[in-house]
Amino acid sequence: MKAEKSKVAPLLKTARGQIDGILNMIEEGRYCIDISHQLMATTALLNKANREVLSAHLKNCVRHARSEQEMDEKIDELIEIMGKVLK
Repeated sequence: MKAEKSKVAPLLKTARGQIDGILNMIEEGRYCIDISHQLMATTALLNKANREVLSAHLKNCVRHARSEQEMDEKIDELIEIMGKVLK
């Protein structure tokens, strides 16, 4: 992976901690809206981590492709994954 681990890893570790907290909230029967807020915050962290990974893909994998065909393949991979995200 070409993304900066120093940027992505802390985001994912924080999201993991938030998920543990959300599970505790559910087990405690906390208010639904409070749980939803925490879910949205976790989703935002995961989205930020994903942007870092995809940015690294563009800046490294696509930019340094060995051929135009390989570059097109890498771009197509990105388009495919973005299609899944935007559904």
